[in-house]
Amino acid sequence: MEHKENPTAGILWMLLTMSLFVSMDTLVKVLVQDFSQFQVVWARFFFHMCWMLVFLRQKFLSSFVTGSLKLQLLRSALLVVTTSLFFSGLRTTDLSTATAIMFLSPIFVTLLAIPVLGERVGVRRLLGVLIGFIGALIIVQTQSVAGSPEHRESVIQSSSWIPERGYILLICAAASNAMYQILTRQLRLVDNGTTTLVYSAVVGIVVMSAYAPSVWIPPEANQWLLMIIVGFFGCVSHFCLIRAFRNAPASLVVPFSYSALIWAIILGFLVFGTWPDRWTLVGAGLIISSGLYIFYREAKLQK
Repeated sequence: MEHKENPTAGILWMLLTMSLFVSMDTLVKVLVQDFSQFQVVWARFFFHMCWMLVFLRQKFLSSFVTGSLKLQLLRSALLVVTTSLFFSGLRTTDLSTATAIMFLSPIFVTLLAIPVLGERVGVRRLLGVLIGFIGALIIVQTQSVAGSPEHRESVIQSSSWIPERGYILLICAAASNAMYQILTRQLRLVDNGTTTLVYSAVVGIVVMSAYAPSVWIPPEANQWLLMIIVGFFGCVSHFCLIRAFRNAPASLVVPFSYSALIWAIILGFLVFGTWPDRWTLVGAGLIISSGLYIFYREAKLQK
């Protein structure tokens, strides 16, 4: 059916999407302090599916009809990997820092598009990739070394400096998320958003149900409630994202996805009492600038 675009609505849907994503991440960071990240990942997908059942009702089973089962399963598996890596890294990393590192995903998409999609990437986009990685390096170096600024500088300049495990996990999550995004683009040609959401939840439950019992800790009532809300945010945020792209072109709404950093800073301060330092903001600024430039170049080349 034809749908008339509404740019203002598209922008508002994208802003709502980012607020829901970061709200979910905030609750996850609270939960992973008491539970294994794999138990939280299971809860995220299980209650995601429960909410899908509530929203779709009779249409739930018909949503399993897909034009590419193999692609759906592979994409959903990548989402499980990305979620597990991100939740693991989030355990020891500030919310704003983790959010900024995940902004590397569009940069990884550009690199992976060369071998996976056979795309030709020019010098300008490669320069944008390099700037993005410099931004990530600034964040990781300044955040993963404790102590005074003088001590940080001496350790970073030494050959013994190794990034903390949490930052490595988040960078891997950004790379995995990039591959997930590439497959999501391909699935748009054969399936609708609802089918993709259903497979994401079901595959996540199947995979994590095989592992979660080995690390299971019985939650209390208030912790169950948080897990239910995590699943709700995970489900509704994807619906909002679909609405954003339905109401406005990607070239308009994608830049507003970086509003996630604003939400992460606000919630990080209100919930955890943390505030990003200037180097984290500088690194995030470089990553965001490079991501926007890469997106601008892709849009221009498509025209």
